[in-house]
Amino acid sequence: MENERGDLVDLYVPRKCSATGRIIKAKDHASVQLSVGKVDENGRYTGDNQVYALCGFVRAMGESDDSINRLTQKDGFLKSVWSGSR
Repeated sequence: MENERGDLVDLYVPRKCSATGRIIKAKDHASVQLSVGKVDENGRYTGDNQVYALCGFVRAMGESDDSINRLTQKDGFLKSVWSGSR
Protein backbone atom coordinates (compact mmCIF):
# COMPACT_ATOMS: atom_id res chain seq x y z
CA MET A 1 0.00 0.00 0.00
CA GLU A 2 1.23 3.50 -0.79
CA ASN A 3 0.43 6.80 0.89
CA GLU A 4 -0.36 10.04 -0.94
CA ARG A 5 3.38 10.80 -1.37
CA GLY A 6 4.01 7.45 -3.06
CA ASP A 7 5.98 5.90 -0.15
CA LEU A 8 5.47 2.24 0.71
CA VAL A 9 3.78 1.97 4.08
CA ASP A 10 3.26 -1.80 4.37
CA LEU A 11 5.12 -3.54 7.15
CA TYR A 12 5.59 -6.74 5.15
CA VAL A 13 5.92 -7.02 1.38
CA PRO A 14 6.09 -10.68 0.30
CA ARG A 15 8.63 -11.80 -2.28
CA LYS A 16 7.73 -13.69 -5.44
CA CYS A 17 9.61 -16.63 -6.83
CA SER A 18 11.62 -15.57 -9.88
CA ALA A 19 11.11 -18.95 -11.58
CA THR A 20 7.40 -19.61 -10.99
CA GLY A 21 5.89 -16.30 -9.90
CA ARG A 22 4.51 -17.86 -6.70
CA ILE A 23 4.40 -15.75 -3.56
CA ILE A 24 7.04 -16.88 -1.07
CA LYS A 25 5.30 -17.18 2.28
CA ALA A 26 6.94 -16.14 5.52
CA LYS A 27 7.06 -19.77 6.70
CA ASP A 28 8.78 -21.08 3.55
CA HIS A 29 12.11 -21.88 5.19
CA ALA A 30 13.42 -23.68 2.09
CA SER A 31 13.39 -20.54 -0.06
CA VAL A 32 16.60 -18.74 -1.03
CA GLN A 33 17.46 -15.34 -2.43
CA LEU A 34 20.57 -14.87 -4.59
CA SER A 35 22.17 -11.58 -5.56
CA VAL A 36 24.28 -11.68 -8.73
CA GLY A 37 26.66 -8.75 -9.05
CA LYS A 38 26.82 -6.84 -12.32
CA VAL A 39 30.25 -6.16 -13.82
CA ASP A 40 31.52 -3.80 -16.50
CA GLU A 41 33.46 -4.77 -19.62
CA ASN A 42 36.70 -4.96 -17.57
CA GLY A 43 35.18 -7.42 -15.10
CA ARG A 44 34.91 -4.90 -12.26
CA TYR A 45 31.91 -4.88 -9.96
CA THR A 46 29.65 -1.89 -10.72
CA GLY A 47 27.79 -1.86 -7.40
CA ASP A 48 24.51 -3.10 -8.92
CA ASN A 49 22.91 -6.46 -8.21
CA GLN A 50 20.29 -8.61 -9.88
CA VAL A 51 18.25 -10.45 -7.25
CA TYR A 52 16.71 -13.88 -7.82
CA ALA A 53 14.39 -15.52 -5.28
CA LEU A 54 13.54 -19.22 -5.47
CA CYS A 55 10.72 -20.78 -3.47
CA GLY A 56 11.04 -24.06 -1.63
CA PHE A 57 8.78 -25.78 -4.18
CA VAL A 58 11.31 -25.23 -6.99
CA ARG A 59 14.17 -26.36 -4.78
CA ALA A 60 12.30 -29.48 -3.64
CA MET A 61 11.71 -30.49 -7.26
CA GLY A 62 15.44 -30.14 -8.00
CA GLU A 63 14.84 -27.43 -10.60
CA SER A 64 16.72 -24.58 -8.95
CA ASP A 65 19.90 -25.00 -11.03
CA ASP A 66 17.95 -25.07 -14.27
CA SER A 67 15.86 -22.08 -13.18
CA ILE A 68 18.90 -19.98 -12.27
CA ASN A 69 20.57 -20.84 -15.60
CA ARG A 70 17.41 -19.87 -17.51
CA LEU A 71 16.90 -16.61 -15.60
CA THR A 72 20.53 -15.49 -15.81
CA GLN A 73 20.68 -16.26 -19.53
CA LYS A 74 17.52 -14.21 -20.06
CA ASP A 75 19.12 -11.28 -18.18
CA GLY A 76 22.38 -11.50 -20.13
CA PHE A 77 24.70 -12.97 -17.48
CA LEU A 78 25.17 -16.32 -19.25
CA LYS A 79 25.24 -17.24 -22.92
CA SER A 80 24.12 -20.51 -24.60
CA VAL A 81 23.64 -22.48 -21.40
CA TRP A 82 19.93 -23.18 -21.29
CA SER A 83 17.82 -24.53 -24.11
CA GLY A 84 14.11 -25.26 -24.09
CA SER A 85 14.43 -28.68 -25.71
CA ARG A 86 14.98 -31.78 -23.58
